[in-house]
Amino acid sequence: MNYSFLLESVWHPPLSFEEVAAPKLPPELELQAMWYSGAFGRDFRLKDGRGCHITQFGEWNMGAGPDFSHCAIEIDGAHFTGDLEIDSKTSDWVDHGHYVNPAFTNTILHVAFQPTMREMFVATANHRQVPEILITPSQLADALRLPSRDTAISIPGRCLAPLRKMPGLAVERLLEEASLHRAEQKASRFVKTIEAHDFDTALFLATAETLGYGGNSLPMKLLAQRAPISRLRQNPSQAEAILLGTAGFLNSEIHQKAPLDTREYLQDLWQTWWKIRPKYEAPAARNPAWKTHGQRPANHPHRRAGGLTALVENWPEFRKLALASPFSVKPLTDFLHGLRHEFWSHHHTLTSKRSTQAISVFGKNLALELSANHLIPLALREGRFDFPAYYKHRHSAINQKLKRCGIRLFGSEEEAKPFLRRLCHQQALLQLYQDFCLEDFTECRQCPFPEQLSQWR
Repeated sequence: MNYSFLLESVWHPPLSFEEVAAPKLPPELELQAMWYSGAFGRDFRLKDGRGCHITQFGEWNMGAGPDFSHCAIEIDGAHFTGDLEIDSKTSDWVDHGHYVNPAFTNTILHVAFQPTMREMFVATANHRQVPEILITPSQLADALRLPSRDTAISIPGRCLAPLRKMPGLAVERLLEEASLHRAEQKASRFVKTIEAHDFDTALFLATAETLGYGGNSLPMKLLAQRAPISRLRQNPSQAEAILLGTAGFLNSEIHQKAPLDTREYLQDLWQTWWKIRPKYEAPAARNPAWKTHGQRPANHPHRRAGGLTALVENWPEFRKLALASPFSVKPLTDFLHGLRHEFWSHHHTLTSKRSTQAISVFGKNLALELSANHLIPLALREGRFDFPAYYKHRHSAINQKLKRCGIRLFGSEEEAKPFLRRLCHQQALLQLYQDFCLEDFTECRQCPFPEQLSQWR
């Protein structure tokens, strides 16, 4: 028996006549970031039926014009290079004036997510038709791998009774299967980014996304895409200025707001940044908003970008630990927790006073999150890690979502406590909650999970 048996009713392949419910469309900037990370794959079917392969995803365009430049595609054996534009709706090509904008004349592909009632002719200002890809709701849902809603239910579900009747070993086996299933999903996402770019890019994006937890995942992911690790390592003396400048944190007056002992540091960063900013600085409309309110000082986005800087300086060792065979969580956690930076080990923001105590650039909990969500799944898939090694790892951080999972499945936080300590169990509970609780819109009445549990052995 495996976990996929339990999911048969919610994950069966759609019938040819079945309409897949469209998930809520994320903001356009997030769709662009997902595309660049390879979340939708490389191979598509154009609206006219021809096959299209993405040979090169290109680079973020920091100026006027399409979203990505220096792209390469192959359509039925013919190769094309140029720009690529991503819009929420097919009609945006006309509504946004791309069809008369000379900056879009080199566009070789238009990607959209919502069709319009009227048929659109996507063409450039010089009347050249642009091939189109329409991402389907099922493709988007698969790439998001997120529930359609989170009802924040904190009451026990119908699954409570059958779970209580199950032997302890059967519950353990269920959670093992669920955690491994979740890990495979996460590994697939990581591998798609490797296939779209390379391992270093995938690792850098995963680390940036982890550093952005708490409201800044998308801005951090965009930062890592627009200031790629390959370019940072080619220009190590400029890496910090590139990251902080691309993030939008540097300006010519910032040193005036800082303590006296910080001003020289900020002036040096600005002197580096203003010379190279045209290569990296995006128009304001293409920049996400950083969340700074409600953040603990250690989580401020200035520090998160600073954490990437410290990582770039020690990239070979970090890469080696991430690819270690067998993979081990502790050496990686110790390495990340031990990272030091001349500035960020003593400051919370670019303009804050120096802390009398050293501040961790990359905390242990963040390091464990990186392993849990990215590196352990990849290592499991590649055979560099096994479930017994996974099972032994504990995780002390229990957030509100995990508490809701525990109450829903086991009746109370106290009853769920034994299953909230281990990293693999936490991942399993999140997967079960996602696949059943958040897919059910009948307040548990028609959820198939309780009945399927009775067949679990």
